[in-house]
Amino acid sequence: MSTDPDTILLETEEGMIKAIDYLKHELRGMRTGRATPAMVEFLKVEAYGSQTDLKSLAAIMVPEPTQLLIKPFDPQTIGAIKTAIEKSGLSINPIVEAKQIRLQIPSMTQERRQKDAARCKKLGEEAKVVIRNARRDGNKHADALSKSTAKQYSEDEIETLKTEVQDLLKKYEADVDQRVEEKCKEIMTI
Repeated sequence: MSTDPDTILLETEEGMIKAIDYLKHELRGMRTGRATPAMVEFLKVEAYGSQTDLKSLAAIMVPEPTQLLIKPFDPQTIGAIKTAIEKSGLSINPIVEAKQIRLQIPSMTQERRQKDAARCKKLGEEAKVVIRNARRDGNKHADALSKSTAKQYSEDEIETLKTEVQDLLKKYEADVDQRVEEKCKEIMTI
């Protein structure tokens, strides 16, 4: 359990930053109208007896705005990579060409764009829940400080800590809103 206001504030902010980092990671992998390596680089591929990120097994290039080219470092993994792409839910059919895989990114339908934008907003809400939970935990620790037998901190110091925790919440929720809005705009742009 935290023992001083600075530590409580730091731990609370760390929890909020982790939520933002996770959101950034998830949003990077979401489809937009154009091809980007982020769409597939974190796909899990069954290779060498374990689940491995695609980016560790292959070079991923964008030869055209609507195409991805995946060149495995080990040609033996091409089948496993193809299977992982098919099972990914990206709705992209991999085309195996000699020692590489070509992904033709189809243009997104309006319905697909709306579904992805809704998924994007859902990810934003989930991140906000994590951020609010970090605030709740920070406030719990602040209350525990005020009730501790040592009574090292005044009520004003505890209230200041709670205010700072609330300010962190507002800052990181605004960050989530901005990221989600930008991604939704990117998804809906044709």
